[in-house]
Amino acid sequence: MDDRTQPPPRAADRPPLGSLGMVWRFARRYPARIAGAALALLVSSAATLAIPAGFRLVIDKGFMGGGDIGRWFEYLFLIVTVLALATAVRFYFVAWLGERVVADIRSATQANLLRQAPRFFEENRPSEIASRMTSDTAVIDQVVGSTVSVALRNIVTGVGGLVYLFALAPKLAALLLLGIPAIVLAMVSLGRRVRKLSRVSQDRLADVGSVTSEVLGAMKIVQAFGQEKREAARFDSTVEAGFATARRRILLRACMTAVVIALVFGSITAVMWQGAVDVAAGRLSGGSIAAFVLTGGLVAGAFGALSETWGDLLRGAGAASRLHELMTARPQILPPARPRALPRPAEGVRLEFDKVHFHYPTRPDQAALNGVSLDIAPGQTVAVVGPSGAGKSTLIQLALRFYDPDTGEIRLNGVPLREADPAALRDMMAMVPQESIIFAASARDNLRYGRWDATDEDIWAAARAANAEAFLRALPDGLDSQLGEGGSRLSGGQRQRVSIARALLRDAPILLLDEATSALDAESEELVKDALERLMRNRTTIVIAHRLATVRAADRIVVLDEGRVVEQGTHAALVAEGGLYARLARLQFQEGAPA
Repeated sequence: MDDRTQPPPRAADRPPLGSLGMVWRFARRYPARIAGAALALLVSSAATLAIPAGFRLVIDKGFMGGGDIGRWFEYLFLIVTVLALATAVRFYFVAWLGERVVADIRSATQANLLRQAPRFFEENRPSEIASRMTSDTAVIDQVVGSTVSVALRNIVTGVGGLVYLFALAPKLAALLLLGIPAIVLAMVSLGRRVRKLSRVSQDRLADVGSVTSEVLGAMKIVQAFGQEKREAARFDSTVEAGFATARRRILLRACMTAVVIALVFGSITAVMWQGAVDVAAGRLSGGSIAAFVLTGGLVAGAFGALSETWGDLLRGAGAASRLHELMTARPQILPPARPRALPRPAEGVRLEFDKVHFHYPTRPDQAALNGVSLDIAPGQTVAVVGPSGAGKSTLIQLALRFYDPDTGEIRLNGVPLREADPAALRDMMAMVPQESIIFAASARDNLRYGRWDATDEDIWAAARAANAEAFLRALPDGLDSQLGEGGSRLSGGQRQRVSIARALLRDAPILLLDEATSALDAESEELVKDALERLMRNRTTIVIAHRLATVRAADRIVVLDEGRVVEQGTHAALVAEGGLYARLARLQFQEGAPA
């Protein structure tokens, strides 16, 4: 298998917490914060363990020794003050690390997603990816900003407490240790099952986000067809599936917590019984047994809490593995190690398709293009027409190198596209898509999307050429006006003219028009007709169109059917041939049919 398409290791192939290594790689970029958090953690744990020692002094030196009891209580107050300050510092550093690491992971994941070819998003739903970017990173935020810190604090407190217990009463501490293997065994065996359920639970949560995004994005269609109840039922079914998985996970974690706590506190109770016997026999002082009890409680609480944090860590590992898959996915379209430069001769750009065969990854049994050969000369306008599904838009997809042909070759000024940098290739192209893409941003940002350094004068010139100036100036804040999500503040014709102005502003030598007038009514189409003519002037242009009235003036018309070129020529010549184009023309230009 080509290493470019090798999938990342599955979560099941990694150690239980192996996926958290990715989180650590981001966290270690901030060593000063980690050091501060670690120091504060050690101080707070030491202060926690010093409290039982303080009570021992209060009892043995104060109550039993007849000394100044206030002095020992002042010692306790000092310990509590240190504990409070150290805990606050630890909380600040670990919370800061959690937010910073999550922000870095989101940025790195998004950067890698932007490198992926369209094929990736055909196989991975964008709504599910969006859910991973929110819900999974929220889990990691909790793990880094809380769970890891709590786990480390409990480990340090537990281990330090055990050392102190051996210093106080070695025999009792040794008895206490006998229960630890059983505790660890329970945590590992039950934890493995919790981890599997945690990943499934995250998948179900992503499904909820995916359904929500899909339905809300199509709300007009849902309401227009009266499907509110069905969509509500579908959402309820998805939510219930997530709840059922979460319930199994919660039940298993509850059982694991109960087993661990029973083992821990059962061991503590048995040891305390023996300790009471030793006190009665005079082998231990009252202060020592009090300190042992308090420390034992701290140790028991620390190891008991580890069972809960272990479950959270496993859940975080599941979330990290899902994000790791997105972050490490390698794009199918990569620039070669030594890309060839794309020449820009003064006479223009030539685009050639040489015996191109292509299947979409999601439709491997159906050829989108079958042996297509085209030679588009510099400055020439070639219109591509044909029935739906004939492969017209596929030509543009391949020209932009969103995909590579299965066989055959596409060349730009003699350079095969596989040997060029995709970014350099796309820099030579401007596209007006069938469905105008308008971002939820200002009019200025939407217009200059193809040339970000464009001045306002450049933007207004492009808008004027696209017959978009009038409605843009009528917006409340002009170019600073927000256009709404998907350009909701504009009509379909206005959105299309914004797309044309964007392409004009890019000023690229190759122009790709994919049904550029399909969203326009007769009046709007007339408004952009001159704009399109200006846009195509002196550019190598591919025009995809269903309405033949928009392509009659093209230098050459190519007719596709079932992925093959079946006819080529001018409008008049193709009509005279009486083939597929002539039949389409009769259907569209017959009396009463719209032109």
